[in-house]
Amino acid sequence: MITTLTFKDLAIRRGGRLLFDGVSLALEAGQACALTGPNGSGKTSLLRAVAGLVRLEAGEIGFGVTDPVEARGGGLHLVGHADGLKPARTAREELAFWTRWFGGTEASARDAAEALSLVPLLDLEVRRLSAGQRRRLAMARLIAAPRPLWLLDEPLSPLDARWREAFGGLMRRHLDDGGLIVAAVHDPLPIPCASLELAG
Repeated sequence: MITTLTFKDLAIRRGGRLLFDGVSLALEAGQACALTGPNGSGKTSLLRAVAGLVRLEAGEIGFGVTDPVEARGGGLHLVGHADGLKPARTAREELAFWTRWFGGTEASARDAAEALSLVPLLDLEVRRLSAGQRRRLAMARLIAAPRPLWLLDEPLSPLDARWREAFGGLMRRHLDDGGLIVAAVHDPLPIPCASLELAG
């Protein structure tokens, strides 16, 4: 169980360019942080580094007493700006796939579909869904297979006002249950949170 997330003097270089350095942060269970900064400042790369997908130039990412391999293998969700969904599959097939992949159950998949009002869409091919509907389907894995650390890249960008408010409620419940959230954003998150700006 991840109850702490720390960054200590992080630096990331991509394509020969130093995106940022000296970035530090400490979050405890129940806390969230909004990553801000201009395009190209390294927000997405930082999320991917926490997930173990991008190598650090310098610094250290810690998950408290949880081993980093264990934390990354079963303790976090990374939902990228691209939804990562297969266009030819139905929404039901995609939800079932991601639920199984992350260790959820059929019952938890149903709960996620109901929570995000996906039930009427489940038999539609993903290619027929709107951008906001695809985002809700991608986010469903957060509920279908709960994990303590959510890494979210522009989670609200395709959502209308109603669903921004609704997803804010889901985030608040996750924090109330002891979860942690780090989100790369341009718009403010609808929850109390710390802010970490990457200058770019």
